[in-house]
Amino acid sequence: MARPLSLDRGRPLLAPSLLAADPLAMARSIDGLSGEADCLHVDVMDGRYVPNISYGPSLVRALRKRYPDEILDVHLMVEEPERHVDDFAEAGADYLTVHVEATSHLHRLLTCVRDLGCHPGVTLNPGTPIESVRPILHLVDLVLVMSVNPGFGGQSFLPEVLSKTRTLCQWRAADGLSFLVEMDGGLGLKNVAEAVSDGCDVLVAGSSVFGAADPLAALRQLRVAALGGVLHGRA
Repeated sequence: MARPLSLDRGRPLLAPSLLAADPLAMARSIDGLSGEADCLHVDVMDGRYVPNISYGPSLVRALRKRYPDEILDVHLMVEEPERHVDDFAEAGADYLTVHVEATSHLHRLLTCVRDLGCHPGVTLNPGTPIESVRPILHLVDLVLVMSVNPGFGGQSFLPEVLSKTRTLCQWRAADGLSFLVEMDGGLGLKNVAEAVSDGCDVLVAGSSVFGAADPLAALRQLRVAALGGVLHGRA
């Protein structure tokens, strides 16, 4: 069974993005975090939906074998994700998140992901209207709000997307739902508190963790900074 992310400890969750890790020393990078990450974020890119090409089911399978207790948060930046969800579910993904624009049958695909034993998620690009996900929010366990345009690491944070996280939290409360709100792109010490105070539950961090001289220290500093958003009140 897929492992769930939990907010029981009352703090935002940190998801280091393996896209920013050294691909020739990924295990060493993960081990260097000493198990303090809440999950591992795996970006999958097909060269069609986004220009770059990255990892596939073989990496997820290797991660599951080496780290059986880690939660694997797999973000599919691919066209026609319905062609791939079976492979990633079989490989050991816990969360499978797809883009609104990437499939013609979003409702059916999210139902399929859950039937495969994974937690379904949906992704909003910066230019995607938030209204596009309102009809399917009851089907998801995660909504990923992109705070950069997908496909490249190291981009600058787009603060205008924070209005989406606030709206998602309002809809979640109004409809009695329990999905998590995740944000990915340009997050670091300067903005994680703001993201959390505006409703983010899960923070994806790539360059700000694996690009640091001491990734574990960077992860801990991000956690402290993110807790500042809790203290200032979340949406």
